[in-house]
Amino acid sequence: MNMFAKNEAATVEQYLSQVPEHQKKEIGFFHDFICITVPNLPPYFAANMIGYGSFRYLDSKKQIRVWPIIALANQKNYISIYVCAIDGEQYVAEKYAKQLGKVSVGRSCIRFRKIEDVNVDTLARVLQTAEKNPGMIGAAIV
Repeated sequence: MNMFAKNEAATVEQYLSQVPEHQKKEIGFFHDFICITVPNLPPYFAANMIGYGSFRYLDSKKQIRVWPIIALANQKNYISIYVCAIDGEQYVAEKYAKQLGKVSVGRSCIRFRKIEDVNVDTLARVLQTAEKNPGMIGAAIV
């Protein structure tokens, strides 16, 4: 079962235009919010979501991979913001989980249903920290 909402997009603009009507307000808000909060992380279409900025790391097979620092995805039943960043030995999203609002946090993923569920001041701090500290626990940044 695929958790991503069906989307045949190849660009950010196509992705945004294909978001279901009931999610357009939220996805549009958070896309704009991310672009304004971390303007040095350009948006691009990445793996059925919108990526913002990228970093290179070595995967478990010692292959160089490129992955978004931040990503925004419309899921079937909620919205996800992925934050691939660490602060010490902890994912940034986990570090701020209790201050992020009425959200569910799992390692580098912040899940929610509506704008009002998210403490946007804390989310801004998370995004700005991610811009400075991209990465994944256990992955070598190259």
